[in-house]
Amino acid sequence: MKYVALILFVFTLISCHKDKKDDIPEPVVTTKPAIVKEFGFILNDFELVHDTIKNGDTFGGLLQEEGYDAGQVYNVTEAIRDSFNLRDIRVGKPYTLLKDKKDPHALQVFIYQADRLSYYVIDVRDSIARAYKKTRPITIKRRTIAAEIEGSLAATVSKEGASPALTQELSEIFAWTVDFFKIQKGDKFAVTINERYISDTIYAGVESIEGAFFETKGERKYAFPFKADPSAKKPSYYDEEGKALKSMFLKAPLKFSHITSRFSPKRFHPVQKRWKAHNGTDYAAPTGTPIMTTATGVVIAAGFTTGNGNYVKVKHNNTYTTQYLHMSKILVKRGQHVSQGQTIGLVGSTGLATGPHVCYRFWKNGVQVDALKQKFPNSEPMDSKYKPRFMAQMAPLKEELERVSDKAFIK
Repeated sequence: MKYVALILFVFTLISCHKDKKDDIPEPVVTTKPAIVKEFGFILNDFELVHDTIKNGDTFGGLLQEEGYDAGQVYNVTEAIRDSFNLRDIRVGKPYTLLKDKKDPHALQVFIYQADRLSYYVIDVRDSIARAYKKTRPITIKRRTIAAEIEGSLAATVSKEGASPALTQELSEIFAWTVDFFKIQKGDKFAVTINERYISDTIYAGVESIEGAFFETKGERKYAFPFKADPSAKKPSYYDEEGKALKSMFLKAPLKFSHITSRFSPKRFHPVQKRWKAHNGTDYAAPTGTPIMTTATGVVIAAGFTTGNGNYVKVKHNNTYTTQYLHMSKILVKRGQHVSQGQTIGLVGSTGLATGPHVCYRFWKNGVQVDALKQKFPNSEPMDSKYKPRFMAQMAPLKEELERVSDKAFIK
């Protein structure tokens, strides 16, 4: 019995000790809210209101909503009139009100965001209001993208998280060497770019391109920017051997579209319903798409015929002439000098056409030929004295493109 009593006594002590331990409250862990800094202020110190300018809003009206009378509104607007043009306020633009936490009706700062890069601060904390403009810092970040085409170049660029402007820039750089109407799923490209970021976080587009290549049908075509004259505003682009990419003719009169009918000695005409030669290349595109002249020249005809619809014909030299048919609108006139890439009209479906497109025709020595099968001379070659500097600049960039792409394309 003694042993039983002892065991019960020990069990009771343990139970009591356990109960007391369970009664001890868990320590309360408090965490301070993260400090939020923006517009040059610690936002935690204020009561915040975020809104956008609506139709009918004025700066004075917004102040009145915050309790300002007509006299106070006048004093504020007069004080800041030389620093902030009140007429610049636009519908849809965001603004932020910083208010006193103890008195939410007491406005202290009005911040108007003119665009992603800049904003205006109107500080009304003192007896005399003041306004000033601030620009967010821009950070440049560098990266190399390597990807296979999926659907379209634009869709692939978007998937890589780059600006749509990159698609435009690549199409302009390779306009003479890559036929963008023939690229297809499985083609590859790589590009080293510098991108802008606002305040180190907000993506703001492409700053510059350091190098790129396109690979179609197993053939890589490189492009590297180079300024022979360091004071030049824009660089020219050259391949890995220092040959200029720019040639006498662009590959196509449109930037993006697709070929619906090729040059052929015999094609069934969709309108006339008979077999006849098709002495041009048809590029389908939405009505209003800009049509570019593929080379510099002089407009020798601009008008309308039943078959051609609105058309423009350009003579480039004694050898080459081009023609652009079915325009919805002609933007040049006969005798006008036009530069390569200049918009000369807009896509339409005038004349004998079943839908909006441009029929691009090409003459060589007075004979109509297939523009897609022509080989044209490049523009002025690089002066040999600049080539060593170009090769030294290009070599590490090419090696980087190949290294990143080889890693990306390993299956």
